[in-house]
Amino acid sequence: MKKIINNPDQIVDEMLNGLVFAYDSLVERIPETTVVHRKADKNGKVGLVSGGGSGHEPSHAGFVGKGMLSAAVAGQVFTSPTPDQVLEGIKASDEGAGVFLVIKNYTGDVMNFEMAQDMADLEDIEVETIVVDDDIAVEDSTFTAGKRGIAGTVLVHKILGAAAEEGKSLQEIKEITDQLIPNIKSIGVALSPATNPEVGSPGFELEEDEIEFGVGIHGEPGYRREKLQPSKDLAKELVDKLKSEFEWSENEEYAVLVNGMGATPLMEQFVFMNDVKKLLVDEEKLSLPFRKVGDYMTSIDMEGLSLTLVKLEDKKWLDYLNAPVKTISW
Repeated sequence: MKKIINNPDQIVDEMLNGLVFAYDSLVERIPETTVVHRKADKNGKVGLVSGGGSGHEPSHAGFVGKGMLSAAVAGQVFTSPTPDQVLEGIKASDEGAGVFLVIKNYTGDVMNFEMAQDMADLEDIEVETIVVDDDIAVEDSTFTAGKRGIAGTVLVHKILGAAAEEGKSLQEIKEITDQLIPNIKSIGVALSPATNPEVGSPGFELEEDEIEFGVGIHGEPGYRREKLQPSKDLAKELVDKLKSEFEWSENEEYAVLVNGMGATPLMEQFVFMNDVKKLLVDEEKLSLPFRKVGDYMTSIDMEGLSLTLVKLEDKKWLDYLNAPVKTISW
């Protein structure tokens, strides 16, 4: 294992310290916690909190700032943060209008964030939640009951962050998410596994010429292994899966995110986006008014990528996706 680290047991603590030092104009670390909190002026609006295991950077701390998250709570690598840490994030983000929790669908995350919600209720902080389950690859997998939450979560941060900045109430944000979540779907492909620095070995094995469709962001099993294929064939596989879920019609509007898994060069991500464009725009005749490419929800050093589509059922969502923010990584 080759990693630029010191003690694997201290990697999350040292990472958070480095992050807040590098971007101290935007964020701060709440002392004695794993919470990264934004420095934007308090405005009495709904706070937005997310988080989860480390190893997915820039998720989630990279999206803390004006217009997106109020705070992100980090766990150990691929491990949910504890309820008391999540509670500290809630308390730091409460400005009197309540706090909304965005939770990826993993058993530990759901349990610990909901326990923190109960704890916040005892401190008279109103909290609402949503569970993101955008991964259509498999129905149940390691660490989950139901579909996993992956890169689509970042677009939830963006849309809800803009809604909160606009002054939407806690209940109004809950109503947005209830409509939004069924319209976000993602699927990925891995070319190589991730190596957890706290474990020291890859989470699974792929031969040099193998790929796996549907691998999760913690290395959970996908749905099929095949020999390496050209980008255009990978794009067709993922687009076909999404088409079967959305059952779209010509001229419908979608947002698209091509997300790198951590070790995929941007050159390759842009090649893939070009192939996605040919399929979705040239062949399927969809409109893609919002497009984004880059590393947003990674899996340490995994080679691969994911494709997320959001059906823009509400025209306001496009405005929210384009709204300005001040964060590290958007």
